[in-house]
Amino acid sequence: MSVQERKQRERASRERLIVATARELAEQQGWDAVTTRRLAERIEYSQPVLYSHFRGKREIIGAVALQGAAELATAVRAATSAADGPRARVAALARAYLDFAARNPAVYDALFQLDGGLAYAREDTPEPLKDAFAALLECLAEVAGDGVDAGLFTEVFWASLHGLATLTRADRLLPEYAESRVELLVDRLVVL
Repeated sequence: MSVQERKQRERASRERLIVATARELAEQQGWDAVTTRRLAERIEYSQPVLYSHFRGKREIIGAVALQGAAELATAVRAATSAADGPRARVAALARAYLDFAARNPAVYDALFQLDGGLAYAREDTPEPLKDAFAALLECLAEVAGDGVDAGLFTEVFWASLHGLATLTRADRLLPEYAESRVELLVDRLVVL
């Protein structure tokens, strides 16, 4: 192994450490607690080392969002592949999405609430974000209905899930109706 390869591997390892530490801190104490100074202390590197990887908190949020998008895509695909039939796959997608949002609030915020400097719904959208949308589209395209654009249908379904996730987290919805909401959403939007 060359010195250059070792340095690249060490750099990648430090970057993963920074992202993991930021995510852990955000999940424990919220994104306001994530500062470059605090991260530098926790990872035991100087702030200049941290800045050699990320220009600041915004880019760190973006890195957490990209990691989260990949995890969301994996969770959705796993849930939908285990379900039998179109309606069951869509219900599994909805549950997996809402479960991901509930279990990873700081990551969910990085993805959809905070400015991580990422482009959404554009040509320059990073691949992990495109793949997360594709994971939804793969399942929802089969139930969009005749004459309905599958991408548009996926956006509307996703927006509904996002609303449920956001309102649930803010304690604006009664928890005892969580499953009923999923069933109603699937029943009303899925065309078989």
